[in-house]
Amino acid sequence: MGGRGSRASPAPQPIRMREGPHSCSGFLPPFPHFATQAIHYAQEPEQWNSRAVVPPITLSTSFKQEDPEVEQVSPYVYTRYGNPSRHILEEVVGTLDGAGGLAYSSGVGAILNICHLLKSGDKIVCTQDVYAGGYSSLWLQSSLLKYVDCTKPKCLEAAITPETKLVWLESPSNPTMKVLDIRACAEAVHGIRKDLLVAVDNSFMSPYFQRPLSLGADISMSSGTKYINGHSDVLMGLVSVNSKELYEKLKFLQKYLGAVPSPFDCYMCNRGLKTLHIRMKLHFQNGLAVAKFLKGHPRVQQVLYPGLPSHPQYEVTRKQCTGVSGMLSFYIKGNEQTVFAFLKNLKVFTVGFSLGGFESLASHPATMSHASLSAEDKERLGISDTLIRLSVGLEDEQDLLQDLDQALKAAVSGEFPSKNNPHPAFPSG
Repeated sequence: MGGRGSRASPAPQPIRMREGPHSCSGFLPPFPHFATQAIHYAQEPEQWNSRAVVPPITLSTSFKQEDPEVEQVSPYVYTRYGNPSRHILEEVVGTLDGAGGLAYSSGVGAILNICHLLKSGDKIVCTQDVYAGGYSSLWLQSSLLKYVDCTKPKCLEAAITPETKLVWLESPSNPTMKVLDIRACAEAVHGIRKDLLVAVDNSFMSPYFQRPLSLGADISMSSGTKYINGHSDVLMGLVSVNSKELYEKLKFLQKYLGAVPSPFDCYMCNRGLKTLHIRMKLHFQNGLAVAKFLKGHPRVQQVLYPGLPSHPQYEVTRKQCTGVSGMLSFYIKGNEQTVFAFLKNLKVFTVGFSLGGFESLASHPATMSHASLSAEDKERLGISDTLIRLSVGLEDEQDLLQDLDQALKAAVSGEFPSKNNPHPAFPSG
């Protein structure tokens, strides 16, 4: 799990956050040396014969072995077993999570590898608000899947049985933005049995804003496709653990289940990590601005954003996170047709799946990411026809607010863009 020699870290200095409308004041202080570690850890140019500042991409699937008569000790034999480009990414991700890292070909691939830690008959307890892809993956692995409202640790505690092996949490949740007290949940679970595994999907926050392992979780999983890569051009799953035994088990599964990422994708994701700290600050700034704007808009019924004091778990968010990402949801006044009119009138926001990229995206969970859920489940989870999810990107704040405002006005008027009535180019100046 350890990395190759890292650069010496500078002595910690007091951190002053800029006060203002988008200040992180009230949240945990930033994790020290995050940017320096993302840029330099395990990437010293002296490792390469070329002394390249940017780690080279190793595309080879096979590696020369020195002596066929002795058991191989080289870390690189066959690229599914290990690859230098993947190794660098895993080292950096693990360090930023404060643990040992593993990379997979997708977030769902990472979830499936975690599920293979279970044996026949083992039960999974899962938070009831969960990413639909994660739900499908967990369900495929266990027909003994139990859903619980994990915003109430006592309910989680009551759901644990002798057969329970894995507890799956997601915070904030997709798409209703519920925040779980990860420390309270982990303490409740481990208080019953130390061998129970607590896994947290950290995709909505990234290690820049939240470190589940430091809050008592055993496994932190992120879709590296989202904020960590940040450019909507890589499919990647990332897992961090702080137990050597658990790391070795997952490493074995990674090796033999084969859900490994390509060296090029590892290079791209590692490159994205170099600007994660900068991007997340602006995602927070823009996300908070959009949330405040929508909260005061007469055509919006309710805004779900953990960075707003009105959020039910705002205090939980402040005590376990250094800030909040650009993910938020809101209920528009009207009906499903109002939603469709709003989405079709957006100019800066793009209607699409996924999240966490530099570009702003909008989606309708009821007919997109969570379309497979039954009507009863949607109603129970609050995924109504008027719920809209936004991934607020890095565009200029004023352009984002102007786009939302004009789309909301057009939605209420029932205006749909068409070939005869297209909306004008945006932004205009």
